[in-house]
Amino acid sequence: MLSRLKLNTLRNQMLLGFLAVMLIILTFVGGITFHSVSTMLKNNAEKHIQQTAIQANGRLEGIIEQINSLTTLVSTNEYIQHLLLRDIEGQPATFAERQALPPIINLVQLYTDGIKSVELYKNDGARLYPLDGSSLRDKVPEDWIKLATGKKGGLVWFGIDPLDTTSVLAIRQISLIDRHFSTGGYLLIRSDRSKFALKGSLSGEGEEDAETVLLLGSDGQFITSNDDTISQKTAATLLEGANDHVASIGNHSFIVVKQRSSVTGWTLLILTPVNVITKGISVLRTTIVVSAIMGTLLFTLLSFFLSTLITRPVFKLIKAMRDTRLGILKPIDNVSFTMEIQELNYSYNKMVDNINELIQLVYEKEVSRSHTELKALQAQINPHFLFNSLDVLHWSLLEKDEDQLAGYVVAMSDLFRYTITGASKGGWVTLRDELEHVKRYLLIMKMRFEDRLVWEIEAPPEFGEVELPRLLLQPLVENAILHGVESKIEPGLVKLTVTRDGERIVIMVEDDGVGMDEEKLRTLLEGLDSGKVSSSKDSGLGIANVQKRLQLFFSGKNEQSAVMAIDSRKGQGTRISIQIPVRGGRTL
Repeated sequence: MLSRLKLNTLRNQMLLGFLAVMLIILTFVGGITFHSVSTMLKNNAEKHIQQTAIQANGRLEGIIEQINSLTTLVSTNEYIQHLLLRDIEGQPATFAERQALPPIINLVQLYTDGIKSVELYKNDGARLYPLDGSSLRDKVPEDWIKLATGKKGGLVWFGIDPLDTTSVLAIRQISLIDRHFSTGGYLLIRSDRSKFALKGSLSGEGEEDAETVLLLGSDGQFITSNDDTISQKTAATLLEGANDHVASIGNHSFIVVKQRSSVTGWTLLILTPVNVITKGISVLRTTIVVSAIMGTLLFTLLSFFLSTLITRPVFKLIKAMRDTRLGILKPIDNVSFTMEIQELNYSYNKMVDNINELIQLVYEKEVSRSHTELKALQAQINPHFLFNSLDVLHWSLLEKDEDQLAGYVVAMSDLFRYTITGASKGGWVTLRDELEHVKRYLLIMKMRFEDRLVWEIEAPPEFGEVELPRLLLQPLVENAILHGVESKIEPGLVKLTVTRDGERIVIMVEDDGVGMDEEKLRTLLEGLDSGKVSSSKDSGLGIANVQKRLQLFFSGKNEQSAVMAIDSRKGQGTRISIQIPVRGGRTL
């Protein structure tokens, strides 16, 4: 009875312990979740506001860019360039010549609305168009003209027109193309302020959630606003504050986001009501409280269930340990929470986990070793070349009318690019791409051997989509040239043929070179079987490399494996054939 009472007391203590732990966890997780989600909502809202500012700034810069493009057309117009150049050379434009200017200058007003006027001035400030005696210095301050001159032809926006507060001014220096881009004159563009107005909510929200948008010039002057209640003084105060700060205007609080245009130097202020950002946090708080209550009930039931497991008999643990001897490595599901049995159960489960981890580790190491070995072999055929240097050489040869050499440089550049660029599908390419690479390599070798090298490629088009490892054929062709054709005085033939044998593709590379005697061929084959064959000279790519990559990529059995055969006769040449599955191997 006493033993039973102690057991019940232990179970009750475990139950209370579990409940206490779960309540602490729920309280901690709920607080963290509330804080994290609240922060996330605020950050998302601020990102949304920032995106809105970028969107609004993009609208403005789109308008600016349209005006910039049209005024560029006017400033580079051949007729205007001619008149200004003659004026610099001491030949002022005649009245008839000035009368021909409106169709050119009015292009800006024709294709863009909101442009009040476009005026053309000479280098000394005298106006060419419209036809009166006004001067540029009567319209704008001298420092504005100097700033426009310093921009070297760029369109400079200054803000409100000193003589007309309903207009916005911009100046562009006209650079004379035929006079080393020296100053030839100026264009003065006067736009209506309403052209830059941003109406309505930029984010698409309702009027109660709409942002207040203010556009201020580089000097802090109002250019446009969608809220007439904001004064110039208030806008200046907002401009001086930090980005993303909270400002109070009247009875409302706003988050202020500033976006400065790199094109005009103007600043866009986006004022978003704080209640828009904090909307939904109260709902989140209620949700977390309800979830905590439900979680507490759930954990109470779970804790009671776990505490009853203390009565599980010991023999279940013994049975599980006997199953281990039969190779069944599974953790125990039904356990007792008595201290001694818990320790035995923990040790047993830990042992099973360690064994399973060791099995998984051995498997992963084998896979990793195959990956590493393949990467090491692949790295041998990935030399690094400078494509920019080849491009410079190519254009230099074209300028010197060396078209044939330029063609060889292009072929070499394509060959290097194919070699260096990592292929898709884990190192696989189509037979069509591999044959194109071989053709480029033969073209370069043709430059070296000239008439001593004759080559043929016979590959039916229907095999073009067959997949094989990248750079599998070029080492074999290279071997045929360096060890076959190069050793001959008379012309040598290198032939590559592709045929089909059932569900396999047969690729054969043969030459009519010096070949190998039986002893040398036997030594080569034995070296391939043992994996101790050196790469071919100078190329860094050898038959052993090709065979090893075939084994790695086509590691299946029977029809899924790859076969390489070598046949050679002294004085008759060498033939190397590769058989691969039509459906390819495996991707590493």
